[in-house]
Amino acid sequence: MIIPPGPLKVLVAVKPVDFRKGMVGLASLVQQELQRDPFSGIMFVFRCKRADRIKLLLWDGTGLVLVTKRLETGTFRWPRFGDGVMSLTAAQASALIEGLDWARVHAPRVARPVMAL
Repeated sequence: MIIPPGPLKVLVAVKPVDFRKGMVGLASLVQQELQRDPFSGIMFVFRCKRADRIKLLLWDGTGLVLVTKRLETGTFRWPRFGDGVMSLTAAQASALIEGLDWARVHAPRVARPVMAL
């Protein structure tokens, strides 16, 4: 997949969407319902009602990229239904796309060093 350089911000649309929508329909949904800019470089993640398919929408700097993935067995773990979006870290998004439980992925806890006086 074509991913722009630098840190990637990932937003998950919590409510399932009509999977007949293509990139133009999803970009319109991002603008009108999520109140975000689909050309901002943020990766938007959408799911269907059965939660066995997801679509990723991303502006890579030269055009919109639309990726669809279907799990052969099982479903994607998703936040509770509601309106709006939920932010994920790049590691959580990677786990979600792989079909894993993204909620178990956390940033490593780094102990603050103690300075000797």
